[in-house]
Amino acid sequence: MAAPKKGRSASAQSKPGRSLALILIAIVGLTAGMFASGHTTPRLGIDLAGGTSITLKAKSDQGSAINKANMNTAVDIMNRRVNGLGVSEAEVQTQGNDNIIVNIPKGTNSEKARQQVGTTAKLYFRPVLAQEATGSAVTASPSASASGSSSASPSPSTSASGTGEKATSSSSPSASATSQGRAVTDALKADSTPSASASTKASSSASPSASASGGAAVSAGDAALQAKYAALDCSKESVRNTAGDGVKPGDATVACGEIDKVWYKYLLGPAAVDGTEVDKAQAVFDTQGAAGWQVTMTFTKQGGKKFADITGKLAQNQQPLNEFGIVLDGNVVSSPFVQNSITGGQAQISGSFTQTEAQGLANMLSYGALPLSFEEQSVTTVTAALGGDQLHAGLLAGAIGLALVVIYLVAYYRGLALIALASLLVSAALTYVLMSLLGPAIGFALNLPAVCGAIVAIGITADSFIVYFERVRDEIREGRTLRPAVERAWPRARRTILVSDFVSFLAAAVLFIVTVGKVQGFAFTLGLTTVLDVVVVFFFTKPLMTLIARRKFFASGHKWSGLDPKSLGAHPPLRRTRRPGGPAAGPVETKEA
Repeated sequence: MAAPKKGRSASAQSKPGRSLALILIAIVGLTAGMFASGHTTPRLGIDLAGGTSITLKAKSDQGSAINKANMNTAVDIMNRRVNGLGVSEAEVQTQGNDNIIVNIPKGTNSEKARQQVGTTAKLYFRPVLAQEATGSAVTASPSASASGSSSASPSPSTSASGTGEKATSSSSPSASATSQGRAVTDALKADSTPSASASTKASSSASPSASASGGAAVSAGDAALQAKYAALDCSKESVRNTAGDGVKPGDATVACGEIDKVWYKYLLGPAAVDGTEVDKAQAVFDTQGAAGWQVTMTFTKQGGKKFADITGKLAQNQQPLNEFGIVLDGNVVSSPFVQNSITGGQAQISGSFTQTEAQGLANMLSYGALPLSFEEQSVTTVTAALGGDQLHAGLLAGAIGLALVVIYLVAYYRGLALIALASLLVSAALTYVLMSLLGPAIGFALNLPAVCGAIVAIGITADSFIVYFERVRDEIREGRTLRPAVERAWPRARRTILVSDFVSFLAAAVLFIVTVGKVQGFAFTLGLTTVLDVVVVFFFTKPLMTLIARRKFFASGHKWSGLDPKSLGAHPPLRRTRRPGGPAAGPVETKEA
């Protein structure tokens, strides 16, 4: 039974070069992959590279509960929104029960990203009951002009041709029949002649009931809503932000919308189509007309049917009751009029959009509305200079820690310190290459806690070498030569190393699961370096130890090798003798160790 074990031991001992070749090939392959990917340095986190960190607090003012499911949905939507801006390095994660942390790296339009992540993106299509300009755009005396319809329109209407923008004049309250941002569809591009002009209301404080097309469309019993509409001044930001707060989709409401830097107020009916019924949205440029950048929307099957029904009903009304408002987060972004039912499940929103604005709106519509509303708790910006200082401090701390470990190894283990240093270099090379590759692969970012984890890993890796070295020294103290001592010490050292690394990895895994934010960077780095420690010890340190055991400098026990039997207090091997015909005698000391 002992013979096969001896054979396997001799075979393993005689071919350590295979393991060394394997790990060196792995290092070369990973390094080649790193250069091929173009990411030759680890991606740095906000605290090292600079950037913006936003803390958002969830609010349950939309009727949705603040729970884990809704928070995870919000994180997923925010992630897709920010990544839709081309910010692939942004990080969105929950913190606690009701907070979300958004980290945006430097070189990104942080202001635009803030709008994307914090905007709820609740989209509704509501019929327009009344509208008029507010603030300085409205003059004291009305002057009605001829209209192509039998009823007066409270504000400029959208042109049937889909061109032009809604215009106002400070010298006259009348306005030409041009449009604001609007939906451009086949139905809206009909070759019909637009109204010559449309009249405005007498003043911004006029009651909606004064207009045949406005107040008459609102239930006479809804006096509170009529009063709110009459008093609404959309030129004030504080008023605009709270105009439609707390309104359910099935209720009539008031809202504001900006046209050519003039704010208009709207009286809107219940929502006819929900934004969740928009299947996808895309920003496109109108190359054949003057509409410029547009947002095309494709509805779901059910949403397309609803949209066709509401546009069919609106087309039967006089202006402005044939208009519908596209309301995004309480603001009217467009209010086109309808001439006939719009079928096909598609629509377009256009009107003085820049490319960035169109892409941002399409981005929010595509990825859906947030289940909760959020308010900013804090916004922290780290400059690149401060991040560079922190990175320098972290690297300096790591260098000091590594230098102390090296000094200890050289002072205590002497020649064996060369094996430890070579193993540390291999571990450092693998760690660096993997961190560089994991940045673009899974979004790993090296932050200060992660640097701390790498520094701690130096001690964990050195501890594995020390365990093995001490086992080898124990075998030499028992009187064995170096080559058998290296092989006999390995099984016991291997068990100890595996148990130790398992405990470290378990602690890192638990820390990664139960924590959020930057602490996860520490846990991830600690777990990664612990796994690499096992790989390096098994495939590099042990085979290298087998090779140096064949060298005379170490095998002879040179005093600078760290394996001198005399300095280790080695005892000569014990040999038992048996008397002829009698019991075994006691140990007899040999002349040579």
